[in-house]
Amino acid sequence: MDRSDYQALDTGAVLAELGDLASAFSLVHLAECDSTNTRLLTDLPPDDGRVHVVAADVQTSGRGRRGRVWQSWPGASLTFSALWRFAPGSPVPAGLSLVAGLAVARTLEELGVEGVQLKWPNDVLVHGCKLAGILVELTPGRGRTPAAVVGIGINLQLPPDASVAYPTGVTDLATALGRAPDASRLLGLLLVQLHRLFDVYSAAGFAALRGAWQQRNAFADLPVYILGEVETLAGTCAGVDDDGALLLRTADGLRRVLSGEVSLRLA
Repeated sequence: MDRSDYQALDTGAVLAELGDLASAFSLVHLAECDSTNTRLLTDLPPDDGRVHVVAADVQTSGRGRRGRVWQSWPGASLTFSALWRFAPGSPVPAGLSLVAGLAVARTLEELGVEGVQLKWPNDVLVHGCKLAGILVELTPGRGRTPAAVVGIGINLQLPPDASVAYPTGVTDLATALGRAPDASRLLGLLLVQLHRLFDVYSAAGFAALRGAWQQRNAFADLPVYILGEVETLAGTCAGVDDDGALLLRTADGLRRVLSGEVSLRLA
């Protein structure tokens, strides 16, 4: 695919892809912004019953977990954030990034991508290489409705000279599919999956989706280590438990690791 063939995101096409769910979303498309997560967090939309989505062709200060920068080039990626409000008593934030990752994985599989894997807690891989990342940030305690901003970045077609640091390498959809998919259709399909899975999550917690996540666990039964601020843990990846915590089988028994400021690596 020639980069000149890239078609910018079209809000009308996204809403058409959403079908009957179109009224459940408010979609704002920006040619450029600092960070879509920051935009939603600093200017919190009203609670009008809709999921508020901000998508940008380019983010100048996009970010990921642990202070990392999400690099952005025009036409290279789909980057957006969505504000999800949950009913009081919903299990926020436990497992939220894992549910979002599962939604991305199912969308990619629907498009025909093979070898989709999930790396705890927030990366989506294809044959071991990173294709998408997720950043979940809770809203700063305004009102009584639990809410979170879920930011997602998916590599569509990286420039030939792009240099992105990742332990096992990066890839894009142009490589996985032989072509870069239409960004508007991709966003519409993904919002449908997010809506569906977050409904399940709100009603039944991560436990209802745990099995589907485990089926795609990139490091299932493999030796791994956890880099944290205090200690480094080594063991075998035993999956995740019902609240989304990583289970690590160590010489001292089974350890639970929460998704704070830690990093999971193959040993």
